[in-house]
Amino acid sequence: MLDDDEDGLPTRSLDEYWAMARRRRWYILLPVFACWAIACAGSWLVPSTFQSDALILVEQQKVPEKYVVSNVTVSLQDRLQSMTQQILSRTRLESTINRFRLYETRQGVPLIQTGDAVEQMRKDIKIDLVEAPDRPGELTAFKIRYSAGTPQLAQQVNSELTSLFIEENLQSQQQLSESTTAFLQSQLEDARTKLEEQEAKVRAFKANHFGNLPSQMESNVQILSGLQAQLQSAQHALDGANQQKLYLESLQQQYQSVQASLGNGNSTATSPDTLDKDLTDLRRQLQEARLRYTEDYPDVVQLKDKIAKMETLKRDINAEITANEKPAKTTNDVDPAAAVSVEHGSTSPMMQIQSQLKANNLEIQNYQQRQRQIESDITAYQARLNLTPETEQELADISRGYEESKTNYNSLLEKQNDSQLATNLEQRQQGEQFRILDPPSLPTRPSAPNHLLISLAGLVLGFAAGIGLTAFLEMTDVRVRQEKDLEDVVPIKVLIGMPHLDTPGEDRTRALFRRMEFGAVVLMAILVLVGNLYAFYKS
Repeated sequence: MLDDDEDGLPTRSLDEYWAMARRRRWYILLPVFACWAIACAGSWLVPSTFQSDALILVEQQKVPEKYVVSNVTVSLQDRLQSMTQQILSRTRLESTINRFRLYETRQGVPLIQTGDAVEQMRKDIKIDLVEAPDRPGELTAFKIRYSAGTPQLAQQVNSELTSLFIEENLQSQQQLSESTTAFLQSQLEDARTKLEEQEAKVRAFKANHFGNLPSQMESNVQILSGLQAQLQSAQHALDGANQQKLYLESLQQQYQSVQASLGNGNSTATSPDTLDKDLTDLRRQLQEARLRYTEDYPDVVQLKDKIAKMETLKRDINAEITANEKPAKTTNDVDPAAAVSVEHGSTSPMMQIQSQLKANNLEIQNYQQRQRQIESDITAYQARLNLTPETEQELADISRGYEESKTNYNSLLEKQNDSQLATNLEQRQQGEQFRILDPPSLPTRPSAPNHLLISLAGLVLGFAAGIGLTAFLEMTDVRVRQEKDLEDVVPIKVLIGMPHLDTPGEDRTRALFRRMEFGAVVLMAILVLVGNLYAFYKS
């Protein structure tokens, strides 16, 4: 009985499908063999192509990066893509095509004339990137594949392509490095110009404000302190000179009084006692000064000088008094020259005192002039110190631009030196380079077409065509072959079924036909097997 599925449609068992396959076996076998034969024959009619492979290793720079840092920051994948575009340009490919006489004809028409040769060569070139096994995403090498009609031609053209990639890498690395260095050099020149302008401004400002610069503030303070000390010393020296002047004037007055008394004949007018008293006072002052100061102290030296001059004056006065107190002689015995000398007195001490007064007056004038000069210098340095904060602010504003220019210049100078080292490294071919790890191979077997794959594809396609044809025939050929088929057509049951009775002639014919079928199937199987084995051997 027929089994119905949930939708009410009849279902068939495996035996029924096997019966269909047996009935339509030639509708399956013939398409399978025909499709295989057509695919296999067609694959051998297609011209064979041979593929040459080359492996190029990307070597890192030989000098450690801690000493020389590369100035080419473009990744290997981007550089390789750029180089591929340049090498696969029409100009370079046409040169290679003309040199090796590639793609001369296709269907009797030269491809170089139709303009399809370049596109065809681009299709025949394949570039595969190779990643590091333990570092995904990092490229360490790449493969170049080229397909041609002969093994020798494929190898020669692939060698040409490999050389182009290596040369292009060297040129591109050097160009990128040199362009980076040239750019930094131009920027460095601009920065140097700006720095020189800022330096000129700073120099001009310092020249205009020399003396009240912040860096000179400490020296100005020290100079001002020294000037103040000099002013005190000059004031002290001026006071000493004034005292000396008073002392000399007093000596002059005393000496004049002595001369006047001698001229009047009044010996009591002399004052030796007064001189002794002055000497006693001066000696007492000297002893007190020696108790407090050293022998080189100015007060001690001045007192010593006064005592010496006072003693000299006393000796001169005593000598004159002694000369005037000699016994009077007779008029005949009087020496006229001596009388004149006694009458007028000796002028040598007086002249000494006057000369000392003149020198003292000059000394006082010098001290006063020195004091005025020091006071003027003190005023000038005080003005400088007062202007220092304002000058410091102005200098800070000017120096800010100078420091920025200097920092920028030093930074660019360092980068330019590093870039120049990297450029020298590239020029000496010590940087990142391409090295041929596996030279272009000489293929021994064609890479295309794949005869075995085409043959298997023909078998699959033929089998699918046979199954489709069988299904179509079974669906369109309505026959009653079993009891259940009749029950679907006539709503009555079959009571008796008569089997087919073969005659002896039909049995012989059927047996011969089966042997012929078996032989044909064996022959087709042998042909398919031999053809696939041959395709496998040639692949």
